[in-house]
Amino acid sequence: MPIAPDKQLQRTVKETDVIARFGGDEFVVLLSNLLDEEAAITVARRLLAALAEPVPLSTQEVFVTASIGIAIAGERDTAGTLLRNADAAMYQAKNTGRARAVIFEADLQGSAAAALRTGTDLHRALERDELVVHYQPITDLRSGRVVGFEALLRWNHPERGLVAPSEFIPLAEDTGLIVPIGAWMLETACRQIVHWQAARGAAPGKLSINVNLSPRQLADPVLPRSVARILHDTGVDPDTVCLELTENALLHATSAAEALASLRKLGVHISIDDFGTGWSSLSYLKRFPVSSLKIDRTFIEGLGRDVEDTSIVEAIVTLAHALGLTAVAEGLETATQLETLRVIGCDYAQGFLLGRPLPAELIGDNPADDLTAWHEHANP
Repeated sequence: MPIAPDKQLQRTVKETDVIARFGGDEFVVLLSNLLDEEAAITVARRLLAALAEPVPLSTQEVFVTASIGIAIAGERDTAGTLLRNADAAMYQAKNTGRARAVIFEADLQGSAAAALRTGTDLHRALERDELVVHYQPITDLRSGRVVGFEALLRWNHPERGLVAPSEFIPLAEDTGLIVPIGAWMLETACRQIVHWQAARGAAPGKLSINVNLSPRQLADPVLPRSVARILHDTGVDPDTVCLELTENALLHATSAAEALASLRKLGVHISIDDFGTGWSSLSYLKRFPVSSLKIDRTFIEGLGRDVEDTSIVEAIVTLAHALGLTAVAEGLETATQLETLRVIGCDYAQGFLLGRPLPAELIGDNPADDLTAWHEHANP
């Protein structure tokens, strides 16, 4: 039987220290008789090492990491103050790479307060209709036609305006809000693509919609049922829906294979986002029902002028085609990059050169196949 986290922690600290589950996957460890900050860091490192040990589950081993915030008690500190300070330091540890320990400093208080305000506002954003979906066109590089869109989440804050995804997506992931938000986003995007499909009438080809799935969503045991309900309620053709996941999300979700198999049975497609920036093992391309690879923008930047970037992109496209997958370049911004992708034989692309993410009302009721016409319609 695997050892529970609280038992693992108890084995690492002294009998006189106190351990408590603070909520969910958060624990509080109260250490007594510490000589200095270095002693606290030493204990934190032991805790990190203990929690990093492999955990046997069924026929495989899984690995977990922890982020630790350390607060040193002062003469006027209360229990509440210590918890708040430790929490602020823990979030700093997460934001700077996870699997590490950070000691609380006064300047963390401001950022912690800002994160708390953002988190409180985010809880209300969905019910107040502050979240919106923007759509970026995906283009067939051979025909030049718009064949689909990637749905991108945006937060239109009533006071701050559009909040950068990098500011609220990690927070939504940490708090679990990404699960209901992600379900809302998928349903919204599916309803929009159904609307566009109906407006196209008998036009050849079906528009597709790509929607991102976060690691937290992939780990949610009800995800396949949630997706099945959305497909049924919206009436979308599952063959036109593609769910995007990062390499790291696949490799860190213990039940990824089962979840993805269930999703694929529903008829939706699976794409690996930001391909080339995650772990080096490619075995998951055999284990998981992947349909396409999205080449990360960091490799697209140097296309046509940087030999290494061009070689990497060419290798990824060759790999994709060898496995029967399609290759999609993201972050396309220059004509040189576009021409190089065509020479290499990449299948699809998206980026500012082809079209910026826009709300559905600016794209219109009938997005045209022709890219020039789409630009004229979306950017009058």
